[in-house]
Amino acid sequence: MNAIIIYWSKSGNTEKVALAMEEGFRNAGASVTCKRVEEVGEVDFYAFDLVCIGFPSYQWRVPKPMDDFIKSKFNAYRNQGCVKEGAPKLPGKNALIFCTYSGPHTGIREAIPPVLYAGQFFEHLGFTIAGEWYVVGEFHGSLEASTKGCLGDIRGRPNREDLLKVRNDAIQMVSQLEKQQL
Repeated sequence: MNAIIIYWSKSGNTEKVALAMEEGFRNAGASVTCKRVEEVGEVDFYAFDLVCIGFPSYQWRVPKPMDDFIKSKFNAYRNQGCVKEGAPKLPGKNALIFCTYSGPHTGIREAIPPVLYAGQFFEHLGFTIAGEWYVVGEFHGSLEASTKGCLGDIRGRPNREDLLKVRNDAIQMVSQLEKQQL
């Protein structure tokens, strides 16, 4: 299993999740590359069995640095003829979209739209969406949003338990994907 994790993180929440995923993938025996979107440079998604894209939810959207990256990659692949009518699935090509969110107003519903949006780029490239992971993260810069939102007191999240779950889910994902390849 060969995986890449590409993420954008402003406050550190998404980076914590990305690093926990990396640890889980490594523990499961996967070869993994983990990079901030600003550092990734040229990368061929098709060179990996699993491409993981992560970001925080910003007003129900993918943050601009990650959105620009995804659109640029998609346009390049479209120009290469990789986007096909009917979006036929390519065996062994999977994507995982992960999102940190605080959801002070409507909870997880604030994170679902950007994850679905990002997933569409991969589906159009023939990738199977292997997972959509949502991880609660503290709303940095607003005590009220981190303590009085619909999720209650989320200060310090993602916490140790959240990150342990991410690591364990990553281990399980590698196992599931490897079984599918047999």
